Amino acid sequence: MRPAAGTPPHINITINVSPTPQELGGHAAAAIAQLLTQAISQQGYARMILSTGASQFETLDALVKMDVAWEQVEMFHLDEYVGLPISHGASFRKYLKERFVSKVSLKAAHFVDGEGDIQANIESVSKELLKAPVDVGVIGIGENGHIAFNDPPADFNTKEAYKIVTLDERCKRQQVGEGWFADLDQVPKQAVTMCVKQIMACRHIVSAVRPASGGMLFLQPGEAADCAFRPAGGGGLPDDAVSQQLYLRGGGIRRMLGPGGGKGEAAGAPAVRPAGGGREGDRE
Repeated sequence: MRPAAGTPPHINITINVSPTPQELGGHAAAAIAQLLTQAISQQGYARMILSTGASQFETLDALVKMDVAWEQVEMFHLDEYVGLPISHGASFRKYLKERFVSKVSLKAAHFVDGEGDIQANIESVSKELLKAPVDVGVIGIGENGHIAFNDPPADFNTKEAYKIVTLDERCKRQQVGEGWFADLDQVPKQAVTMCVKQIMACRHIVSAVRPASGGMLFLQPGEAADCAFRPAGGGGLPDDAVSQQLYLRGGGIRRMLGPGGGKGEAAGAPAVRPAGGGREGDRE
């Protein structure tokens, strides 16, 4: 149940600022490893979602070196472009296989395939994903306020695990600006993305962001609350951006922020404030 309008949600917010991308990635990786190990200890296995982009380089580099029983970990892929071959440098399947899957011995790795019979691919990966809850989601927040490729106006109501979406102009410009594509014409018009409700169903969410529009978020069982993210220094995100209406289920949120830039992260240090009133969180 969500708190009544004007009632400050009970959320503990700690901001941890890392001076370098390497320290940021190391701290995030340690948190992910701890959560995975806890899940394995409690239930004999762990399930995780991985995102991609330049902002995740250091996190994944550190994560593959962590002492985790990887043979008990099942990995799911967050999103992929429609029609982009796995051989392309911007393919997220290629990214995860090279930077993570090839370096640890996972129980299983489930990828989003944007080629061939896409609907059948969606049904197949959705079936696997929905077999059990996801323990850890490693999620970024984009310049346009998206998580995964849920560009504004995002669909907050669908119960689908994955769906095909059309990428907005700001999202495509970000991909070009970061060097994944040479120009806007080369950016695929659509992508397969995990949907908002499915992402937020993760037991814990860890987000290492450079520069910061999100951070390290720990979501634990508890009362739901709305939390809004806005960049410092004016401007802000669209009202229908996912990060403006991020549903945080839990009593603990910790954000880890750092310098730099990445595929899916907004520029400018953020503030976090409970939606519907309440005291604004600390600003970096």
